[in-house]
Parts: sequence; C-alpha cells; structure tokens
Amino acid sequence: MTQEHPITPPPELVEGWMAEIWHEGTPVRVAASDLHIAIQAARWGADTELDACCKWLPKLPPWSADDLRRHRRPKPPSLKEQALMALEDGDIGPGASLTPVEVCIVRRALEALPE
Repeated sequence: MTQEHPITPPPELVEGWMAEIWHEGTPVRVAASDLHIAIQAARWGADTELDACCKWLPKLPPWSADDLRRHRRPKPPSLKEQALMALEDGDIGPGASLTPVEVCIVRRALEALPE
C-alpha cells in the first residue's frame, strides 16, 4: 500500500468541483489531468499558508490558535467600511472622482441604510 501525500483532495471532492463548474451539478468522470491540477492547487495553497503561518508565529508569542485563525482569516470589511474606504480613495484632490467599482460600493451602502 502506498502512502498518500497528506494534502490530497479526495476524488469525490474533485468530482463535485468539476460538476459545479462544467456540468451544473450532474455527476462527472474526473480525468487524470483534472485530478492532477486539483492536487497541485491544494498543495500550493497549503504550502503558501504554511509559509505565511511560519512567518507569523515568531512575531507574536505567546499565541493561540484563535489568534492565528484571526490573523490568517480576517473578516472582510463591512459594506460601511468599504464605502468609507472608497470615499477616502476618491477624495484625493481637485477633480478627484470615484471609480465605477467604488460608486457601486457607495451605492450599495446607501441603499442598505433605512429610510
């Protein structure tokens, strides 16, 4: 029996990913090339995350698993925070303007406000 690499997504998971993308949820047969790409992507992501954690750990002793999780998986900014950042970015000087993406963020934030 061969030892599998610890970072190898199960074939069923890869099948599910392929079905979501190419066949709108219907069962599919995963090609060897599909499985190879999924495995390489999983390993690259895991190695990248491990490197980032190894850089972070010595900086903040003592640390806890919760500290590590908060640092590596921060919550995305709220809609209000995004809108404020967009306004700050667009407020550079005379004639400054917002990008279409920033306008969309500010619009969504304003629409979320109660009347």
